[in-house]
Amino acid sequence: MSEQKVIMGNHALSYGAVTSRVQVIAAYPITPQTQVVELLSEMCADGTLDAEFIKVESEHSAMAASIGASAAGARAFTATSAQGLALMHEMLHWAVGARLPIVMGNINRSMAPPWTIWSEQTDSLSQRDTGWLQIYASSNQEVYDSVLIAYKVAENEKVSLPVMIILDAFFLSHTSENVTLIDQKDADRYLKPYNPKYRLDIKDPHTFGGLTGPDWYMELRYKIQKAMEDSIDVIKDAQKEFKEMFGREYGLVEPYRCEDADTILVTMATAASTSKQVIDELRDKGEKVGLLRIRFFRPFPYDEVRKYLKNSKKVIVLDRNLSPGAGGIVFQEVKSALYNEPVKPKIYGYIAGLGGRDITVNTIGKLFDDAKNSEPADIKWMEVKI
Repeated sequence: MSEQKVIMGNHALSYGAVTSRVQVIAAYPITPQTQVVELLSEMCADGTLDAEFIKVESEHSAMAASIGASAAGARAFTATSAQGLALMHEMLHWAVGARLPIVMGNINRSMAPPWTIWSEQTDSLSQRDTGWLQIYASSNQEVYDSVLIAYKVAENEKVSLPVMIILDAFFLSHTSENVTLIDQKDADRYLKPYNPKYRLDIKDPHTFGGLTGPDWYMELRYKIQKAMEDSIDVIKDAQKEFKEMFGREYGLVEPYRCEDADTILVTMATAASTSKQVIDELRDKGEKVGLLRIRFFRPFPYDEVRKYLKNSKKVIVLDRNLSPGAGGIVFQEVKSALYNEPVKPKIYGYIAGLGGRDITVNTIGKLFDDAKNSEPADIKWMEVKI
């Protein structure tokens, strides 16, 4: 039988790891992530989870330990935030190049300096080119479910790439919501034990991470790109099976009232939840507006973005991140997705919510007002006091 628990987003990650039967957890604390591995340490200590809990000296070491565990054939899990994710950067590339299906939770936190612990997506989006799949969650239920789905996708031989599950600091990480936990027997039917074709084994030796010259390096990069492309169908199949077994449906994107919308707002994570209220209020006033939430940022869902946006008149992209000198990162991706469309909407890019500042109903309403009365620009800032 499934079980209902009122838990915070951090603990939704923890319980997702338990239900996925992770075998190795590499742990280093950093606010606002620490509760993820704290609960897992308690579960390992009391026997709730039969796993190896490794206390390391840095986030770089946490990813290195995860890489070693995964290469040896274990299901590996870790979690981090912001500066910790940045410290992992070298090893994030290594995990991808080694084709290891590690799953990691990242609690979005603004990058220092100045020192801050509040939410912003620049930390994870600055790692978008490493080759990790990225899921941006909007509820604690989605966080929990995404752990099982992530392993199901990552361990598929067509993919064999690591996955990052990303949630907004405090808006999800420390906020409690009702979450339905999956019965372990049912979870085991959905997610089979990890059994890689190649692993570190002295009885069956292979070369791992050896020197590669120009003759073959490009082909190995091609295989990573091909795996990203192939992951689209694997994700769809994994999420279809998840819906059939557990009744909850997820996609690469989540459209909301987009069918006849003239203006569509595009955003990710918890800002999308707030945006639904604005969409409903504007619809009640007779305005044809909709919302498209990006759930998988990598692989970027180009086909779905084109499908829902190409017939609209205006697209508003709300970014809780900043690529200095370029603007919003999601804005850039959406523009590239629509670039070759023969007829395309005007695309407006807005920056809001940096450093954990609230993105309110009023904030989102201003986006629609501005787009209604102005022309697009490469970057527009919302509610800046300077």
